[in-house]
Amino acid sequence: MTYRATTDDFQFLFDHVIGYDQLPETERFADATPDVAMAVLTEAGKMCEDILAPLNRNGDLTPAVLENGVVRTSPGFADGYKAIAQGGWIGMAADPEYGGMGLPLTLQTAVNDMMSASCLSLQLCPLMTQGQIEALEHHASDTLKDLYLPKLISGEWAGTMNLTEPQAGSDVGALSSKAEDNGDGTYSVTGQKIFISWGDNDITGNVCHLVLARLPDGAPGTKGISLFMVPKLIPDADGNPGEPNSLRVVSLEHKMGLHGSPTAVMSFEGAKGWMVGEPHKGMAAMFTMMNNARMGVGVQGYGVGERAYQEALAYAMDRKQGRTPLGDAGTGAIIDFADVRRMLTQMRTELFAARSMAMSLALAIDMAHATGDEEWKARAALLTPIVKAYGTEVGMLVSHLGVQVHGGMGFIEETGAAQHSRDVRVTAIYEGTNGIQAMDLVGRKMMDGGEAAFRLLDEIETQAEAARADFPNMSEAVWSAAEDLRETTEWMVEQSNMQDRFAGAVPFLMGFARVLGAHYHLRAAIAEGGKGPRSELARFHINRLLPEHTAHFAQARTGAAGLYALSPEDLAS
Repeated sequence: MTYRATTDDFQFLFDHVIGYDQLPETERFADATPDVAMAVLTEAGKMCEDILAPLNRNGDLTPAVLENGVVRTSPGFADGYKAIAQGGWIGMAADPEYGGMGLPLTLQTAVNDMMSASCLSLQLCPLMTQGQIEALEHHASDTLKDLYLPKLISGEWAGTMNLTEPQAGSDVGALSSKAEDNGDGTYSVTGQKIFISWGDNDITGNVCHLVLARLPDGAPGTKGISLFMVPKLIPDADGNPGEPNSLRVVSLEHKMGLHGSPTAVMSFEGAKGWMVGEPHKGMAAMFTMMNNARMGVGVQGYGVGERAYQEALAYAMDRKQGRTPLGDAGTGAIIDFADVRRMLTQMRTELFAARSMAMSLALAIDMAHATGDEEWKARAALLTPIVKAYGTEVGMLVSHLGVQVHGGMGFIEETGAAQHSRDVRVTAIYEGTNGIQAMDLVGRKMMDGGEAAFRLLDEIETQAEAARADFPNMSEAVWSAAEDLRETTEWMVEQSNMQDRFAGAVPFLMGFARVLGAHYHLRAAIAEGGKGPRSELARFHINRLLPEHTAHFAQARTGAAGLYALSPEDLAS
C-alpha cells in the first residue's frame, strides 16, 4: 500500500487555481516564493512517502494502549513523530520569535494534507499542537508564550484541546469542570473530559492540555467559561518538565477506526493550571484553536480519501477479470469497465474540488493576516464550515468508493481499503459535526446579509462569463448554478425563523460546495486550454456532478415544517 505525495497537484493549484502568487507580494510572506514553496513541499512529500506512509497499517493493527497509567503508542510512531518534529513541520506557520518558520498557513495545510494521507492517526498529534500554538500566540500572556511556544513548536512537547464532557457534547456551555483561584497566579482545575485526541503519549517530553472550565463566579453557558493551560508535568524553574500534575488518563476509547491515535478520557483532580486569556472569555480563545482544527479536519478527510483513491486506482489497473469492453485496446483489467471508470473519476474530481477549497481557505487566512483586509477575513470565515464539512464528506465518499472498486477484496481487512473508511468516519463528527458546520454557515456566517457569499458568487460568475467563448457549455452550467446559489442564499437570509434555515442547512452547504467545486474545475480547464486530463475531469464534474445542486437547493428552501410533521411516536410506530 504505497503512497505518492501529491506535489504535482499543489504546483498546479498554486500556479493556476488559488492565486498563490498574491502571498509573496505581501511584506509578511515576501520570502515564500513559489520556488521556495515547492522546495518545502517536495521535502515534506519525501518524508510522507518514505517514513509516515508505512506506519499507517501499524497504527490499525497495533493500537495505542494504556499500561499502568501510561499511554504506549503504536510501533514506529515515535520515529515518525521524530521525523515530523525534527523537520520543523509542526511549527511551519508559527511565529519565528519562538522558533517557528513563519511560512504561510497555505504551505502548512498542504503538508498536513500529505501527512493525513500518509498516516492520519499520527498526524492528529501535530495537528492538535498546531492549533494550540495558534491559540497561545493570540491569547496567552508573554510568560506562557515564552515557556510553552518554543517547546510546542519544536515538537518537544505536544498539545491537546479539552472541551467535551460526558454530559456536554456539542453544548460546550453545559460543562461542569470548575477552576478555583489559588491566589498565586495559578488555578486548581477539576473535572472530566472525554474524546481527547492524543491525551497522552510516550513520545514527547510533556503533554500540554488546554482545558475549558468555569470559575466560581462564571455565568451559566458559554459566556462564563475560562481557558486554562494544564500541563501533564509541571515545568520547574528552568522550564523543564517537573513533578506530575494532578491529572490522569482514565481510559482509552475503543473506536471504529484511528486505532493508532489514543483518544483519552481525562480526569483533572485539582490540577494546577494557568489562565489563557481573560476570565470568562475562554470560548473566544478556544475558538481560535477550533477554527484551526476545523480546517485541519476537512483536510484530514479528503487526505484519507487521497490515499484510498491511489490504492483503488492501483488495484483497478492490476485486477484482471474476464474480457473487458475495450478488448485488445484496453488494459485487460477492471479499470476498462465503465462503472469502475465512473467511480475512479468521481473520486479524483471530488478530491480536486475539496483540495482547491481547502487551499483557497488557507490562502484567505494568510492574506487576512498579511493585509488586515476585512474581505479576506470574511472569505476565510465563510469557507471554514464548507471546507470542514465537504472535505470530510468527500473523505467518506471516496473511501467508500475505494472499497467498492476493490469489490469483495475491499471487505477483506488485509487489503487496507476498509481501514480508510473506518479511519475517516469520525472526521464528519469531531470539531463540530457537519450538521453544526452547516448551521454555522446559514446562521453566523450569514449575519452579514450574505455579503461575503455574494462577493464569492460575483467572482464565480465573472470567470464563467469570461470563459463563455472558449467553454460555452461548461461556463453556462457554472454560471446558471451560481445564480441558483445566489437565489437560495437570498432565501436563507430572508428567513427570520432560524429553524427554517437550519432545516435546509446541510443540503445548502453541499450545494454550495458543488458550485465551488465546479468553479475550481472550470478554472483548471481554462489554465489547461481545454485539452488535457484536467479539462476532462472538469467536464465530468460539471456535466455529471454539478446538476446535483438543483436537488440540494430545492431541499434547502423547503423549510422546517415538514420535519416536524411526524411526532417521535410516529417515527417509532
